Amino acid sequence: MSGVLVLSVSTIIVKVIGLAYKIPLLSILGADGMGYFNTAYEIFALLCGVSTSGLPVAVSMLVSSSREVGNYSRAKGIFKTSSALLMTKGVLFAGALAVFAEQIAIAIGNPQSYFAILAISPALLFCCASGAIRGYFQGCRIMTPTAVSQLIEALGKLILGVAFAYAAVKNGFDMAVSAAFAVLGVSFGSFIAAAYLFLKIKIQGMVGNRGQKSKKAEKTYGYFFELLRISLPITLCSALIGVTRFIDMTLIMRRLTDIGVSSAEANRIYGSYTTLALPIFSLVPAFIPPITESLIPRLAAAVESGSQTEQHRAVSNAARLTVFLAMPSSMGIALYSKQIMTLLFGNEAQAIEIAAPLLSSLGISVLLSCLITTTNAILQSYRKVFLPIISLAVGAVIKSVSAYFLIGSPQFAEMGAPVSTFLSNLAVMSVNMLFVSKTLSGKTGILSALPKPFFASVVAMLASYSTYTLLTRVWGNTTLVFLVALAVAVAMYFALAVALGVVSRDDLNMIRKNKRKIKEY
Repeated sequence: MSGVLVLSVSTIIVKVIGLAYKIPLLSILGADGMGYFNTAYEIFALLCGVSTSGLPVAVSMLVSSSREVGNYSRAKGIFKTSSALLMTKGVLFAGALAVFAEQIAIAIGNPQSYFAILAISPALLFCCASGAIRGYFQGCRIMTPTAVSQLIEALGKLILGVAFAYAAVKNGFDMAVSAAFAVLGVSFGSFIAAAYLFLKIKIQGMVGNRGQKSKKAEKTYGYFFELLRISLPITLCSALIGVTRFIDMTLIMRRLTDIGVSSAEANRIYGSYTTLALPIFSLVPAFIPPITESLIPRLAAAVESGSQTEQHRAVSNAARLTVFLAMPSSMGIALYSKQIMTLLFGNEAQAIEIAAPLLSSLGISVLLSCLITTTNAILQSYRKVFLPIISLAVGAVIKSVSAYFLIGSPQFAEMGAPVSTFLSNLAVMSVNMLFVSKTLSGKTGILSALPKPFFASVVAMLASYSTYTLLTRVWGNTTLVFLVALAVAVAMYFALAVALGVVSRDDLNMIRKNKRKIKEY
């Protein structure tokens, strides 16, 4: 719980910063400029996932299991090997993206995004440099360095990205180049975060028994194949997740033009969808990695020790926390999509009109996306690392086929993107549930975690929307009315969650005991 709390606080702040970043950036660049920006960022996110997702998780698992049996020398060797691997991948990926930036921009049908793709390429190197250190600290169950580095990265992106974009527009650069200046903020933020982590581990040293610094760093690099065996399937999982978003980008641009939409309008739709709808949709799933990052080392240690009771407790708690957060959020986003966007991006009426129905359709996929993250982490903790690849591959195929036909249909057009996301997530979750059930030999605790939050969410949404409708008739459709309705939903849901036992007394006591952790953080 302390690990979840620290990373959750960081995630909340990072996501607030991320939304704060998009609001002025959209005003400066407009939907057109954000189309170029998000094209580059989606390519970066895909390559960053491929290059960094697997190894930090593998480091976390192996360091945790090594420390569980008191083998601190092995933990140090794993860290040194992973550092060398990640730095090598960072140099190769960053170099390739810089060299082939123009060809990539042309291939995806958005040639003006070349400058932004080139500007974001150095961020890949810095993200790789951060990955091994984050994985090592997480394996030691020290979550604060990861949390602080995420905050540094987000602040760098906010402050520098907005400043660079504003300066570029003020000096008369066109939108494609101005978007590239905004993207430079991502690269600088990643660099500062990597520098912090490097200094942190240099000053603190390798943590040994009872939190003491180890006497000497391990010099062996003999853990290459063990890291590769665990990280490669996880990397493939991340690549498949990234591919589904890449499919959105490519197919929205190309299939909309196939049905007669101009390239400029397709870029504007894509910019509105990725700047307004997707960040809000991704907000809730971003709260799940703090749960899984704390779950993986704990569950890996329980598997190592052979404790069935601890294994089932870890899985059940992770599922319960995931559903507790995701269920009401999924319903709320579907119900209040336009109101949420108006609150955050009130000055961008045209972009809101485009993105609001897309976000509403995405709302139903929020719960599925969160559960996919948790079930993937469960399977990875049991070293069943190839199973999520199968489920995600099924989802990627369904995403590709359904998006191609739906977006290319005049009846659906851009609405085909969120609908295909739902179909893909439903397929992935169904296959994952089958795998988890077999891995745990029966009852998983995931399906049993659904009914109570569902009931509490439905009642809370009904109370909230009734309040919203009544107050709108009296005061009009104002921001204050929406905030009151939102407060009613939150209060009603938490009251019902406690009454129904979704949140237990033990959970509340644990949170109180860990307030000190938050203060220290």
